[in-house]
Amino acid sequence: MNNLRWMGGGLLALMLAACGKQEAEPAAPLPVLVVQPGTVAGQELAAYPGEVHAREESLLSFQVGGHLIRRHVDAGQRVRKGDVLAELDVSDYAAQASASQAQLAAAEADLVRARDDQKRYAKLAEQQLVSQSALDAQTAAFKAAQGQANAARANLAVSRNQAAYAQLRAPTDGVIASREAEAGQVVSAGQTIFTLAADGGREVLIALPESHIRDYKVGQQVQVELWNTPGQLLPGSIREIAPAADAQTRTYAARVSLAEEALKDVELGQSARVFAGAGRS
Repeated sequence: MNNLRWMGGGLLALMLAACGKQEAEPAAPLPVLVVQPGTVAGQELAAYPGEVHAREESLLSFQVGGHLIRRHVDAGQRVRKGDVLAELDVSDYAAQASASQAQLAAAEADLVRARDDQKRYAKLAEQQLVSQSALDAQTAAFKAAQGQANAARANLAVSRNQAAYAQLRAPTDGVIASREAEAGQVVSAGQTIFTLAADGGREVLIALPESHIRDYKVGQQVQVELWNTPGQLLPGSIREIAPAADAQTRTYAARVSLAEEALKDVELGQSARVFAGAGRS
């Protein structure tokens, strides 16, 4: 009897232990885009996923560094050529321009005095009242004063340009694709503040596999299908193929230009598939 009790207790303990264990929940699957070769009009085509970009994308930056005090636009905003996008604190540049203006005024005053002295010595030399060497010294002083005035004038122009460079303006019509800085930051000259996607051409960026790179060429006609309009094929052509493969993915970056009649149907950042047949022309 004791054995039976012992066996029953052991079975009960095992059952309770099994019930106490909770199975780990499986990880939620990650969404991915799967593209497989398909057939169009009886011809086998390879399909490559890509994303719509502007043909011209400019990295916009200030020509001078400083404290970013105002940002007038954000990502996704449409801008026109000449619009002010951001501004730097111009107080330091204004002070520098004032100092350069004062230096120019002093240099021009020295130039006037040197010119008058040179003219006076020239008349005295004609009357043989001063030596030729004295006249030569005054002529050299006049030329040196001219150089100082020219240098001060150039410094003033640079100072004024720097004050103007404190405003970042749109070089062309387009859309702000990304913003890389915020008001309050201290930025350096050449640091990217915005990426501007210019109006006009639109392209799909794709990656061509190394194993089939010889099957494709610049100018080759392709078809583009947007993910939000399946079955609708837009005409395009391969505009550019990178000369070297990516070191990690071993694929060649390529840009597919969309035909002008297809531009109205696409938006920046859209996902797309590019169908291309090997060696098609």
